[in-house]
Amino acid sequence: MKHSVVLTFLLMIIMNYEIVAQEKQTINWITFEQLDDSLSTKPKKVLINFYADWCSYCKKMDRVSFTKPEIIQKINEEYYAVKMNAESTDTIAFDGATFTNKNSLTERNAIHEIPTLLASRKNTAFSLPAIIFLDEKFKVRKRYFEYMSPKKLQSAL
Repeated sequence: MKHSVVLTFLLMIIMNYEIVAQEKQTINWITFEQLDDSLSTKPKKVLINFYADWCSYCKKMDRVSFTKPEIIQKINEEYYAVKMNAESTDTIAFDGATFTNKNSLTERNAIHEIPTLLASRKNTAFSLPAIIFLDEKFKVRKRYFEYMSPKKLQSAL
């Protein structure tokens, strides 16, 4: 009898934990291919988050800034959110063109063409994290090349 009461109690805790975990909101990150389809269906502002696996500030933004409910809600309601590894070796078709990481075989940590096109700055090396805001016509509105605290990200949105 004691075992069944304990087992029932544990099952209730586990079920409650699963329900709470499922209710946790996350940003609806999409790929560039999905963005291409989405923009053709319904124009909307775009947020692009370029990151790399080794980037500690990128990881911190994932843990701290991109987990705040008010930020998640604002991004999901008003933006298409794209998250891309800047060192990806994938071939990406977007807006009728094909983009690759042309230097991935010859350079360590080579940057893909898409972040190079959207997040390059004159006379400044590419750096991460790179957050790009575009308007509904896919024109760059703002670029940030730094860790963005929740407060700064909320302000930028």
